[in-house]
Amino acid sequence: MDIANQRLIERSVCVYCASSRTSHADYRQAAYRLGVALAEQGFGIVYGGGAVGSMGALADGALSRDGRVVGILPQFMADLEWGHTGLTELQLVEDMRTRKHLMLTRSQAVVALPGGTGTLEELFEAITLKRLGLYLNPIVLVNTRAFFDPLLDLLSRAVEEHFMDQRHLLMWQVVAQPEEVPDALANAPAWTAAARSFAAI
Repeated sequence: MDIANQRLIERSVCVYCASSRTSHADYRQAAYRLGVALAEQGFGIVYGGGAVGSMGALADGALSRDGRVVGILPQFMADLEWGHTGLTELQLVEDMRTRKHLMLTRSQAVVALPGGTGTLEELFEAITLKRLGLYLNPIVLVNTRAFFDPLLDLLSRAVEEHFMDQRHLLMWQVVAQPEEVPDALANAPAWTAAARSFAAI
């Protein structure tokens, strides 16, 4: 891999988000603003490749600022014509598992926007890998409309009930506005493979 391509990967953010077209418009507006904010700060985006809902809004926001947007789309979704046609790159893969793996390995941070089961499953996989010291990069939640409040309460409860260590609450950061994401990424607490020493409590 040449140096230019390596730099693109090092400045890329994996964004988990939803494809719903019927959720509150605030979610799609926040996704668009996140795309703008990341592109303006020189971050590339790696996401699920969709054209509608928060997915499409995220991509459109970044592309409006000439940002680099890479979509990772399973073939069956391409067959259903769910893919965004204006991306910098659209990579077709065999299945969802490969999609998730590539989204993480082609980026250097995770940002989660509100979403349904798919978004939450992706987010929890990233958090679990970080707990095990297998993923060491920042994870940022954009808490539009206080969407993640119940999840954050549940994770705090998991600590209280000794399913997690207090230090695990440092695995993610939470911001209220998309424009806060670049600073949150820059200021995320360091995380190393030493986390394996308290992965099981």
